[in-house]
Order: sequence, then structure tokens, then C-alpha cells
Amino acid sequence: MNEIVNATSMPCTPDDALHERRNERLAMRMKAASIDRGSQPLLFHIPLRHALENTLENGQNPDTTALSGALGVFAQTRWSATQTLVDMAPTTPSPRIATLDSEPQQVRFDIEKAAVVVIDMQNDFCTKGGWVAHLGGDYEADRAPIAPLQRLLPIARRQGVPVIWVNWGNRPDLANMPPNQLHLYKPTGTGIGLGEPLPGHGARVLEKDSWAAAVVDELAPEPQDIRVDKYRISGFWDTPLDSILRNLGTRTVFFAGVNTDQCVLHTLTDANFLGYGCVMLSDCCATSSPAFCTEATIWNVKKCFGFVATSSQLAGALQGETR
Repeated sequence: MNEIVNATSMPCTPDDALHERRNERLAMRMKAASIDRGSQPLLFHIPLRHALENTLENGQNPDTTALSGALGVFAQTRWSATQTLVDMAPTTPSPRIATLDSEPQQVRFDIEKAAVVVIDMQNDFCTKGGWVAHLGGDYEADRAPIAPLQRLLPIARRQGVPVIWVNWGNRPDLANMPPNQLHLYKPTGTGIGLGEPLPGHGARVLEKDSWAAAVVDELAPEPQDIRVDKYRISGFWDTPLDSILRNLGTRTVFFAGVNTDQCVLHTLTDANFLGYGCVMLSDCCATSSPAFCTEATIWNVKKCFGFVATSSQLAGALQGETR
């Protein structure tokens, strides 16, 4: 039987340091969401089986690192547990209702159940020397969302709205990429495709942790933000995005990023199919595609998949909430 101990008293190992860094990041995220950690440290890496065995043997759980029996990272959906009761009805934050001047109709939404999803604002799409620039595409067009996002995201964070960065972050071995996806980005079998080095600096196209896949410097994510790697045009396919949104208690998602008619649209449509209320922030989206692609995308979002608003309209709604 392994003894359960407080991790803060154990000698530091590389794994401990990793978990400590994760705990620190989660603590900052909880603080941003007004979640009270109390005075106890979080512990994620002591096996649950050992805790249960000690509970059965000793009649009590000796794990003094627990958050008073808290189960879950986010207050909106967190359970709590004792020896005799599991509480699945968390005390959630009081609703903060805001009204958004969107099209084709106004939208009332709960700020406590909203999230901003920013898609693919990465060097490969938006920066000189990136993949789009190498291909001769208009990377400058993809930079249009930077300024409005610089104004909007600090407001969203101050209001406790999670900011989720959904970016291409492919495995170095491309083991989960089928040939049809590789063909999409290398249709003739020649040129530079996913995971291949760009000329000049050698960064590998949209590879996780590379310069190519990094968010542009002007929009550096904050520590409390959430990051999701994606491997398809949709941010939901083969990713934890849906699980994260549900754990946050999210009902309304605001979409931004590039390309409007590709990754933004398909992530938004999948969110719609999964039951989320979807709002495209038109000035926070851009594409290097022809103008008619944006026009058709916005028309279809308003017609079939959700609503369209601007960043200033959302900022106004967040700052002028109505009950």
C-alpha cells in the first residue's frame, strides 16, 4: 500500500516541477474566473486509487492536499465530495446578463457562460516569413484582426470571460494526419507542406512549439488563457475543445481569427451542431481568400449557424451588462 503524502513535502523531481507549474497556471486561471482555491495546494498526480484505499482502511481520507473534496478545475461545473455525499449541484456564479447588438437579431447572453475562441492567429498565417507569405498569399490581410483583438481581449479577461486559443499544432511525426489532409496543403505533391521546414529560418510549418505555429507577438496569450492544438480545419475534430467548453459551463461562444471562410467557419459550424450559441466577430476575422468568400461566410452564419457582431459591440455588451 502506497502512503499518500502532501506533495509539497516531497523532494522536487522533474515531474513534480512540471505538476507545480501546471498548478500555478491553473491557479492563475481560477483567479481569473473568481475561483477560490482556499489555503490548500492543489494536487493532481497522487493516484486516486491510493486515496480510496486509505479511506477504506482508515475510515478517513488522509489526503490533506484536497480542496475540501473539490472535484474539477472550474467552479461552474465542479463537484464536491465527502465520505457520505457527492454534491453534483455546484453553487455557480450568479448570472450576469448582457445584450449584444448582433445580426440578424439581438442576443441576450450570460457573461458567466461565455467564451472567446481565437483561431489560428499564428506566424504561419499572419507574419512575414510564414507559410502564407512563402506561398505568395496575402498574409497582411490575415493581420486585420490583431488591432480589434488587442482592444477586446483585455476587456473579456477583466470580465472573467475565458480566452481560448485554438491553433494548428501538429505532431512532429504527423502520425494523426491522414493523406487527404496532407494533400489539402500539398495538392501536387511538391512544395512545402505541413511539418516541412520553411526556407530561411527552417521553422516547420504549423508544427507544435515551432515559431511557425506560435501566436503572433502582438497577441501573446496571457497565463490564464487556455490553449488547444488542432489538426484539422475544424477546431473540434480530434481535440479537447468541446470538453473544455463544457467544463467551463459555456453556452455562448464568440469566434475570431483566420481564415474566416475556412477554420473559423468550420469551427463555428461544429460548435453550432454541438449546441452552442455562436457569434462571429466580423472585424476580428479575416482571410486571404477572395472577398466573396467572406461575404458568403457571413451570410451563411447569419442564415444558418448563428449571429454576427463586431468587437466594439461585444465590448459594449460586456461593459454595460444588463440584468
